[in-house]
Amino acid sequence: MTNCTAQRHRRRSRREELAEKSWPIMFAIIGILVVFGCVAGGYLMEHGNLRVLIQPAELVTIGGAAIGTVLIANPLHILKNIAGGIGGVFGGSKYTKQAYIDSLKMMYDLLNKARKDGLMALEGDVEEPDESPILSKGPSVFKNHHVRDFVCDSLRMAITGIDAFDLDQMIDLDLEVHHHGATVPTAALTTMADSLPGLGIVAAVLGIVITMGALGGPPEEIGKKVAAALVGTFLGILMCYGLIGPIAANMTKAADEEHAYLYVLRVLMISFLKGTAPIMAVEVGRRAVPGHVRPSFKELEAACRGGGAAAAAAAGSSG
Repeated sequence: MTNCTAQRHRRRSRREELAEKSWPIMFAIIGILVVFGCVAGGYLMEHGNLRVLIQPAELVTIGGAAIGTVLIANPLHILKNIAGGIGGVFGGSKYTKQAYIDSLKMMYDLLNKARKDGLMALEGDVEEPDESPILSKGPSVFKNHHVRDFVCDSLRMAITGIDAFDLDQMIDLDLEVHHHGATVPTAALTTMADSLPGLGIVAAVLGIVITMGALGGPPEEIGKKVAAALVGTFLGILMCYGLIGPIAANMTKAADEEHAYLYVLRVLMISFLKGTAPIMAVEVGRRAVPGHVRPSFKELEAACRGGGAAAAAAAGSSG
C-alpha cells in the first residue's frame, strides 16, 4: 500500500514538473501569436490588404543584414550560445520548485555524508560525479556541466582545507565570471534587435531608390513600390520590439534564474563549511530560493528526512 502511494506521488510530482515546464513554452508561443495576430488584425480592420505586407525582398534585406551584423560582431562560441538561448525560450525553465527540492535533497545527502565521515569522504564523489551514488542521482538540472563543476570544484577546494571565507570569495568570483558569460549572448541579441529599425530604414531607402527609377510609369506601379518601401520600415520596427527584443529579454531572465540557482548552492555550501548542521545549511539555501519556486519548510523537511515520495506527498497536500 505504501509503495503504491509513493508511486502515485512520484507520478503526480512528474506531472506537476512537466506542467511547470510546459507553461512557459505556451506563453512564449501565445505571446508571439498575440503580437503578430493583433498587428495583422488591426491592419485588416482598416481594410488593409495582407498581400501588400508580404515582401520577400524586404525580409531578405533586413533579416540578412541583421544576421550579418551578428556574425561580424561575435565569435563562434557566442553564436552557439545565442542559438541555444533562443531554443531555451521555447524550452521552458529548468529551475522549477521540484528541481530545487531535488537539488537541496541531494546536497543534504552529500553534506550529511561529509558530517559523518569527514570532508575527505567526498573526494570520490567530486572527482567522479558520474559514478557517485549521490551526485549521479541528482536532478536533471545538475547534469549541466556548469552546475556540476561549480559544486564539485567548490567542494574539492573545501577538501584541501581552504578557509570558508576565502572559498566564499573564490565562489563569488566564479559566479561573477559565469553570469557575465551568460549575459554576453543576450547583449549580442539585444544589439541585433536595436539595429533592426535602422536596417528597416535602409530597406525603405532602397525601395525609394527603386521607386524614383520608376517615375513616369503607371501610378499603380509607383504606388506598389512606395508601399513595398514602407513595409521595410514596418518590418524592422516590428521585428525589433515585437520579436527579437522580447526574446533577448527572456534570455536575460533565464540567465538570472541560473545565477539564482548557483547562488543557492553557494550559500548552502558556505553555511555548512562554517559549521552549520546539514539540515540547517539546506534551510539557509531554501531561504535563498526565489519566492515563486521556493519550497515550503515542510516540503523540504519531508524530502530530506523522508525521501522523494514523502516530499511529493507534502507538495500534493499543500497544493
